[in-house]
Amino acid sequence: MSITTENKKKVIEKFATVKGDTGSPQVQIAILTERINNLTGHFKDHKKDVHSRRGLLKMVNRRRRLLDYLKVKDDNSYKKIIKDLGLRK
Repeated sequence: MSITTENKKKVIEKFATVKGDTGSPQVQIAILTERINNLTGHFKDHKKDVHSRRGLLKMVNRRRRLLDYLKVKDDNSYKKIIKDLGLRK
């Protein structure tokens, strides 16, 4: 259900603003998106897993707050990450 360290390193390298960046909103949003996508696949097999669903909702809400923060601070970066992750249709 969680992401592997290799996948996490790839996501960090792709979305880092500077070398060694792991705490910027862009990286945090990308990692949360990867975890949310993994959990979504988990729920296809385990429909009644209510406890994990609560964790999923917490992650979605955290990502939403980070996206709101990023939109206020840097609108261009917000638009870029939305496009790269494919979050809006």
